[in-house]
Amino acid sequence: MRLIPRLNESMIFKRANLQSQKQQIDLPLFLTTGVLVVFGLMMVYDASAIAGLKDFRDSLYYIRQQLIWVSIGLVSMIFFTGFDYKKFKFLSVPLLFCSVLLLLAVFIPGLGVSGGGAHRWLRLGMVTIQPAEIIKLTGVIYLAVLFEKQVRLLPFLILVVGVTLITAVLQKDLGSTSVFVATSIIVYLASGGSIWHFIISLPIGMLAFLLLVLTSGYRSKRIFALLDPFSDPQGFTYHISQVLIALGSGGLFGLGLGHSRQKFEYIPEVSTDSIFGIIGEELGFVGGSLVIALFALFLIRGCKIAQNCQDNFGKILALGLTSWLGIQAIVNLSSMTALLPLTGVPLPFISYGGSALVANLTAVGILLNISKQTT
Repeated sequence: MRLIPRLNESMIFKRANLQSQKQQIDLPLFLTTGVLVVFGLMMVYDASAIAGLKDFRDSLYYIRQQLIWVSIGLVSMIFFTGFDYKKFKFLSVPLLFCSVLLLLAVFIPGLGVSGGGAHRWLRLGMVTIQPAEIIKLTGVIYLAVLFEKQVRLLPFLILVVGVTLITAVLQKDLGSTSVFVATSIIVYLASGGSIWHFIISLPIGMLAFLLLVLTSGYRSKRIFALLDPFSDPQGFTYHISQVLIALGSGGLFGLGLGHSRQKFEYIPEVSTDSIFGIIGEELGFVGGSLVIALFALFLIRGCKIAQNCQDNFGKILALGLTSWLGIQAIVNLSSMTALLPLTGVPLPFISYGGSALVANLTAVGILLNISKQTT
């Protein structure tokens, strides 16, 4: 008579618990993202109402557009929450190739849209996108595939230098370039890349940065504005001085939601890159600190997902996505508080803008999928 071994009850419970853990998303990350998105919608409506009345005679114009992008972003997030992240191993090269084509397409007459001397936007029908936001996402996916088994220096350098030449030199978008390069370096080092490669290339990178700054008048002025934000309040330091006035006016608890004075066309790009100035003015130091705390929680959960992932590809991918969003938030907040020069980098989940928001929420969907398949 053949005996069937009985399973211990504790073993059955552990297996069932393990299976349930594999099906759960990281709830703190999901809730943090939701709070940031809802808060962003509230602040975009608050900051953009005046501009909407002036530009379109409709105070709800910008918030309606943002609601459309949020809907698209949420659909993308839900889709990629259920999309096995390991399939990106086969899609990374086509995705990166399409992203590079979009970066170059901004120079095609009739498709590219320029503003302020920069070529950063692409008009596809009634939709305008910023390809630099897309390549941050696809670049991280490609690097995770590239470094899954071993660190490969030459393809890494080709990607970083190529994207830098297109975005920083041709598109004049040093902010997005800085975020992409910093994210790539973190992924490279975390994947086991030699610290000596970074140390050796650091002087070259600094020299390239200085050349980009010194050969561009507006970039040089932003450096001078950082050193003395109130040296020319009616000229090249106008933007940062108005943001600092907004933050200073907020005090500890702010002027109250909806009571900003600086949103009446004093601060340029008030609902996009400079929206944190309005947050600080209306909600004060306490409100601004809570926003920073939410981003800190997001970073902690993203790093936790990377730490708990069982395969190397998922670890690198989660770390890369978390680093990208974290660096972008740090760059935006630092530029608004005169710790870094002003850059055209939006605040993730909060600033007005479709390309960045959809890319950010897509990244969250991938992170949630990785968290769902880890223990």
